[in-house]
Amino acid sequence: MTTAPACVPVHTLPLRVYYEDTDASGIVYYANYLKFAERGRTEMMRELGFAHSAIAAELGTLFTVRRLSADYRAPARLDDRLTVATRVLEVGGATLLLDQQIRRSDTVLAAIEILVACIGQDGRPRRIPGGLRAALNSAAHSTVTPSSVQKTP
Repeated sequence: MTTAPACVPVHTLPLRVYYEDTDASGIVYYANYLKFAERGRTEMMRELGFAHSAIAAELGTLFTVRRLSADYRAPARLDDRLTVATRVLEVGGATLLLDQQIRRSDTVLAAIEILVACIGQDGRPRRIPGGLRAALNSAAHSTVTPSSVQKTP
């Protein structure tokens, strides 16, 4: 797992664990951490001014997961309050590398590094649109400290 530099801003999304997220023992089912991470990425994009639905409709651009690595460190349980923290690590021509952590307070429960690819409606690779690229690069290279950009739950 790549660890993001301390100076890179982080987008946070508060979540609560619901019954539907858990298995019979009240522990979050492992695949649901990926759903939580997807919500975090989607809300980060929306806050940058680029809702997925608008990008698809206006630019014909979609995003798909190309690769991910997940390190499950501790279980989340029914009714836990969680935070999905998302950092932009690198913006490529048609890819976006992100570091995501799902936390309960200061404890990292799952650490995910994910490579997202930009594609057209035809499923072929496509360069990340200019305005979105600029917003992502700004997020990746900002010298603002995370505490000044974090959303509070």
